[in-house]
Amino acid sequence: MVKSHSKYNPFNEDKEIYPSVINVTAGENYQIYVEFDNNENGILNMEPYLSFGVFNKIKDLGVFNTARVSFDTVEWANDVDLDPKFVYEKCVKKKRLEKP
Repeated sequence: MVKSHSKYNPFNEDKEIYPSVINVTAGENYQIYVEFDNNENGILNMEPYLSFGVFNKIKDLGVFNTARVSFDTVEWANDVDLDPKFVYEKCVKKKRLEKP
C-alpha cells in the first residue's frame, strides 16, 4: 500500500520517496523550521535526540545553527545529516503553503 505522501519510485516500488526539504532554518530550543517540496512546512524538535549517537555532535548551538539543506534533507556543517523519512515523519506540520 502506498501512503498518500509518497511519490512513485520507478526504480524500486517497495521504497517510498518522501518529500524533499527545500528550506531549513535553525530556531530556538533545538528546533528546526522545515519547508518541503510538496508545499508543507513544520517544526522538527531535535532536542530529544541530542543524547543519541551522532546527534551528540550538534548539541553545541554554534554547530546546530549551521543547519542547511543538502540534496533533499537537512545537514549541519560538521556533516551530520538526517534521513529524509525521519525529517518528514517527525516534523510537526503547520500548514500547507500557498503557491504564488
